[in-house]
Amino acid sequence: METGIKENWNEAQARSNTRRIVVDPITRLEGHGKIDIFLDDKGDVERAYFQVPELRGFEVFSRGRPAEDMPQITSRICGVCPTAHHMAATKALDDLYKVEPTSTAKKIRELVYNIFFLEDHALHVYVLGGPDFIVGPQAPKELRNILGVIQKVGIDIGKRVIGTRRQLRELITYLGGKVIHPVLGLPGGVAKRLAPEDLPKFKEIAKEGLDFALFTLQVFKDIVLKNEEYVKLITSDAYTHETYYMGLVDENNKVNFYDGLIRVVDPSGKEYAKFHTHDYLDYVAEHVEPWSYIKFNYLKPLGWRGFTDGPDTSIFSVAPLARLNAADGMATPEAQKAYEEMFTVLGGKPVHYTLANHWARVVEMIYAAERIVELVNDEEITSKDIRTIPTNKPSVGIGVVEAPRGTLFHHYETGETGLIEKANLIVATQNNASRIAMSVEKSAKALIHNGNVSEGLLNMIEMAFRAYDPCHGCATHSIPGQMPLVARIYNKDKNIVEEIKR
Repeated sequence: METGIKENWNEAQARSNTRRIVVDPITRLEGHGKIDIFLDDKGDVERAYFQVPELRGFEVFSRGRPAEDMPQITSRICGVCPTAHHMAATKALDDLYKVEPTSTAKKIRELVYNIFFLEDHALHVYVLGGPDFIVGPQAPKELRNILGVIQKVGIDIGKRVIGTRRQLRELITYLGGKVIHPVLGLPGGVAKRLAPEDLPKFKEIAKEGLDFALFTLQVFKDIVLKNEEYVKLITSDAYTHETYYMGLVDENNKVNFYDGLIRVVDPSGKEYAKFHTHDYLDYVAEHVEPWSYIKFNYLKPLGWRGFTDGPDTSIFSVAPLARLNAADGMATPEAQKAYEEMFTVLGGKPVHYTLANHWARVVEMIYAAERIVELVNDEEITSKDIRTIPTNKPSVGIGVVEAPRGTLFHHYETGETGLIEKANLIVATQNNASRIAMSVEKSAKALIHNGNVSEGLLNMIEMAFRAYDPCHGCATHSIPGQMPLVARIYNKDKNIVEEIKR
């Protein structure tokens, strides 16, 4: 289906007979964004644009910095997902120096990363995306937050959510030094081991984390799946797109957050590609539109085919639902049960319902928790052998992880001095940007008719992007390397009479 987003935003804005609705700022996400909706004479949606007006230039001002600084520099991109950038950067350094981390170092990294995943997904389920279902999509906006969630589920459950996240963050701090900007990763290993005397605490919190993840699945079943209106909303055409899906998989094609090959399936669920990190530029390309600072990614071999879905699309999606669609299952037993149940209830693979990301996110919480339990019970986890010292000269390094929001690439090139000459960051939200833009416009067209617009209805349009858990601070870049400037002059009828661009 052609959504028509390719028409220039300025042309839509300039129409004298068009009513404009602006949602600014959009809420419950990391970063900044707004939605511009243009209505025709009948009051139906003619165009809807999801715009990201902010700019970050990490790829530019990383140049000239020592490569070893990148895990700390890039973790400053975002305060919500710093561990994802830290880990992708650390893996890129391994590749840059052609050094293989020790087995224990890999397990410590994966342990920290799964703890981060569980904590971060819990944040979205209960604080960012969850209020739309737990409290209700059209509830008063002052209740669509963590306070409204606690009011609905009870103070004891609220305390459990807050307490579990606090405990998990304490474990990240123990190994990472800081929870927001960790200093764990080094080329070839990690900076700190897990001391044997502290292992019991990790095991205790790991068990509590798994109980919490299973509890969250039950909360989702009780509040969301038992509500027929919510199920109708999730499976409605307004929130459905048939695209390609991408995610990391292990040797058995099971979901893995830390390592593996990148697998892509087509809209029918058939494997389209499976490739190594170093081949990512053969498959991922970036398209630019003049109305947003975010780049719109697509599958390079297919070429840019516009904001379309269906069999002829070249757009792919990442994030929880995409990972589960791209994989053949989960690598842990309870997560596999939840995975099978989700696809059975939703009619089999692949699932194209955007709002099903929330269910997939809960399935991933269970996998992360089970993997944490496995790792803290691994005999190697307390070994002192936590680093292989690099000896090779640097050249090119590429690292990939699955961020909670989807596949994340870090690509560095240096001279023999190890100073960054080129940095390319392709982040999860950028991989999702094309589909997010389509999701916002499609939901707006499905929900707004005859000019009837309410605050609750606009929130339901925001739900279209919120399901992806986007991080726009990570995803915005500037092609020319400078902030463009556009000055528009309007007449008394609010029509543009002149536009001046830098």
